[in-house]
Amino acid sequence: MSSDFHDDTALQAPPIAFDNSYARLPPQFFAEQAPTPVSAPKLIKFNEVLARELGLDVDALRLDAAAIFSGNELLPGSQPLAMAYAGHQFGNFVPQLGDGRAILLGEVKDRNGRRRDIQLKGPGPTPFSRRGDGRAALGPVMREYIVSEAMYALGIPTTRALAAVTTGQPVYREEVLPGAVFTRVAASHIRVGTFQFFAARGDTESLKVLADHVIARHYPEIRDRANPYLSLLEAVADRQASLIARWLHVGFIHGVMNTDNMTVSGETIDFGPCAFMDAYDPATVFSSIDRNGRYAYANQPGIGQWNLARLGETLIPLIDPSADTAIDLANTIIKAYGERFQAYWLAGMRAKIGLASEEDGDLDLIQSLLAIMQQQSADFTLVFRRLASLAADEDVSDFAASFQEAQSVTPWLERWRERLVRDPQTPAARAVAMRRVNPAFIPRNHRIEQAIQAAVDDSDFSLFEALLEVLARPYEDQPAFAPYAEPPLPTERVLQTFCGT
Repeated sequence: MSSDFHDDTALQAPPIAFDNSYARLPPQFFAEQAPTPVSAPKLIKFNEVLARELGLDVDALRLDAAAIFSGNELLPGSQPLAMAYAGHQFGNFVPQLGDGRAILLGEVKDRNGRRRDIQLKGPGPTPFSRRGDGRAALGPVMREYIVSEAMYALGIPTTRALAAVTTGQPVYREEVLPGAVFTRVAASHIRVGTFQFFAARGDTESLKVLADHVIARHYPEIRDRANPYLSLLEAVADRQASLIARWLHVGFIHGVMNTDNMTVSGETIDFGPCAFMDAYDPATVFSSIDRNGRYAYANQPGIGQWNLARLGETLIPLIDPSADTAIDLANTIIKAYGERFQAYWLAGMRAKIGLASEEDGDLDLIQSLLAIMQQQSADFTLVFRRLASLAADEDVSDFAASFQEAQSVTPWLERWRERLVRDPQTPAARAVAMRRVNPAFIPRNHRIEQAIQAAVDDSDFSLFEALLEVLARPYEDQPAFAPYAEPPLPTERVLQTFCGT
């Protein structure tokens, strides 16, 4: 017998190849914290497509997915930690928040060489839990899975859903609910509130370490500029202007745009009481905790600017030795954000109504349509999808049916057709282009609630699976799922959504 025997399992690469840059930062950036085991984890969903994109060993993960994605089994190379951050919550500053029910397992480099975080939500308490249980209920986990994957399919920068499991243990909120753990993937989990954490403590040294880390990770192209920290503020402002414009293009309302829920990477994060608008109304609010409408649909661009001003405040000592000079430089960027947002929003709205060229009257044309939609309680998504069909068809009946009074939109249609004469696209090309930016399917609030109730009440995940299937192709006509494109009946309307804590 040969004496050269070796154990192949000992040499086998782990299913997730962690490389944890955040864990290499100074200890004041986080608290080391392992997940708390649960009694009976059961896999709900494993996003194998995303796992392959991340370069993970899907076959190996599939064998033990419930244990791994519940936090019961820690893989080699994982360095679990809870991140420290502060934040303005509904305008009120809280100097210490941190990951109270989230644990960063570690980071991977995906197949394109991009660094991505893998984080558990709901794996138990951390030093930042503030007497909370650190757990998540099944409903919020399902909501985040559905909406984050829908946002990705819509082409909007977002965190992603890698997995969801039930824990076999209850969580206690206003009622007893089944517990669950969500596995989130992000470009990073660094927030405006992360900068605020160190600024509130006057820790300029840590601020610089954080800013340098963010530049290296997210904005390496600005590293060698004359003033990289001012360039960082400008880069974050640009990404936020683009992101929030895209939210408005699909009727999305985040619900809790606190500074601890705004990433510096420019991804949508924290899908708590978020929702998509049905009938168009710029004052729409769904979040049960947003009692004064601070984060209403139309307020989101302004809140984005307010949050950026808070980021700018933290960067003052890095931008220039003179505070007055630094403030002037930062204010120039904060003020320019409004123009950036307007440019992104208007470009997207031009595309939604089928314009490839630009004219001075386009803004008024768009605003006129939105005003009619508001007056007529027209469904935001259906109006633009049906307008896309109308671009290559003279039959206005379906489009007009979107309005309570069909004739109310006739004068606008005449203006629109007159404008299209001066646009270079052919009708067929225009219709195709409009369908690429006007979804047929969004995560309708009532559909999400139906899927959650079926799962919570009967452990039935069939509606959850169906919703994920249709939302994976939001810009395609899917006759088999036609009812999912329809707005809710009056008895199905969801008027409030709730935070998952």
